[in-house]
Amino acid sequence: MFQTKFPLESESMDGEEKVHKGLKKGLYLIPSTFTAANAAMGFISVIYSLRGFQLNETNRALAAEYFNYAAIAIGIAILFDILDGRVARITKTTTEIGVQLDSLADVLTFGIAPMVLAYSWGVGVVFPEGSQLYNLSLFVLFMYLMCGTFRLARFNIQATRPRVLMEGAVKTDKKNFVGLPIPPSAGLLAAIVHYSPYPLNSYEPAQARLYAILIMIMIAILGILMVSTLRYKSFKTVGTGRNSLYAILGIAAIGMLIWLYSRYALLTLSAAYVSHGVIWYLLSGITAKTEEKNVSSEEITMRQP
Repeated sequence: MFQTKFPLESESMDGEEKVHKGLKKGLYLIPSTFTAANAAMGFISVIYSLRGFQLNETNRALAAEYFNYAAIAIGIAILFDILDGRVARITKTTTEIGVQLDSLADVLTFGIAPMVLAYSWGVGVVFPEGSQLYNLSLFVLFMYLMCGTFRLARFNIQATRPRVLMEGAVKTDKKNFVGLPIPPSAGLLAAIVHYSPYPLNSYEPAQARLYAILIMIMIAILGILMVSTLRYKSFKTVGTGRNSLYAILGIAAIGMLIWLYSRYALLTLSAAYVSHGVIWYLLSGITAKTEEKNVSSEEITMRQP
């Protein structure tokens, strides 16, 4: 007689638990994959920027193509960075090492890569080496990198230890960032290069000098905004509520605009995000002053007989 051996319930459950554990471990690799792609885009951007700088004197048209590719690589890296965080939150696979790995990749892609691009496309081809403006520009580029690194370090501390660390420390929330995030900061510079990829020495000397100075001023302002305490929308909750359909339609519309009019759409979107924190701060200050005046006037009215 053949005997059929049925698996015990405990053995079946153990097998299912092993499958679930293996699947869970596999999910942890997905955010890290996007982080690796982010770092790869930063590496490609640096290589293309250096290649464009090398070709600047012999073939400016080809150099412009390399600068454009370097800017596009930074833009693609922003997409990978967004997907990295989204996937980690959706799959609940956020880890401390993942946070640190993501920040290290961001230092390369959104700290070093845009500054190499700014140097190769602007500063290094306009200002004579050793001049005061050249040295000042190098200082500005370095300070941007330091501000971005400090911004990432502060974010890591707030993400891993959300409680108030010291008296006067800024509380965090899921809807807002404290200070300008480094990806949109790098995205603005990349959008400018994508809009006009030809190196600045393609213009008249006086015009090129003016453009290079304006770029350095903008980079300095971006560095200040990153270490500031201004509030910037995080958009982490977009597409998760009842209005998810409208969010999907909005994302689809923005994607189509970028596909059809990338030069204008990317520059407009990046400039709007960078400036909205400042505008929000100014409007909040005006609203607060108006409320204080209304309260004080009401108190005076109540005190009068």
